Amino acid sequence: MRGDKFMTTENKTVTQETVAPKGQLTFDDKVIQKIVGYAIENVSGLLGVDGGFVANIKNKIVNSDNPTDGINVEVGKEQVAVDLNIVMEFGHNAHDVYKEISKVVAKQIEEATSLTLVELNVEVIDIQTKSEFEESQVTVQDRVTDAGKSVQDKATAGIDKVKSVTDSDDDRVQ
Repeated sequence: MRGDKFMTTENKTVTQETVAPKGQLTFDDKVIQKIVGYAIENVSGLLGVDGGFVANIKNKIVNSDNPTDGINVEVGKEQVAVDLNIVMEFGHNAHDVYKEISKVVAKQIEEATSLTLVELNVEVIDIQTKSEFEESQVTVQDRVTDAGKSVQDKATAGIDKVKSVTDSDDDRVQ
């Protein structure tokens, strides 16, 4: 060893402990209701949910001013329970419709929230043909349009009355 200097290094592993922030993630009932609504949108044999939420997905609120009518949920820290009141399409099997609803709702809730669907209660409140269901629907947009038309007609009638009174006064003033 002719004066060569040897350098030794120690391998030190520095571990930095990460501390997760305190707090919790929660979901408003409305969020779970919407997830359920989106999940059941394409279930074969399901025409609607009490209040028409299935149609609401496409921004048409049917028979209700509340887009979550017919979908009731209980949300816990890790689990969800869902109650649905549905309108089923005539010609479909209720058990098959229930199985499909259960499958898609559980999947979507798990994917979107990591919560587990532990209970699903479905009550068939009506059964209709597709054409009966479509004919029976009145959208909020239809109601607003009808109300707007009614207000417009009354305003026009009032303006016409004022004009007729004013026109007759003009004849006297000349």
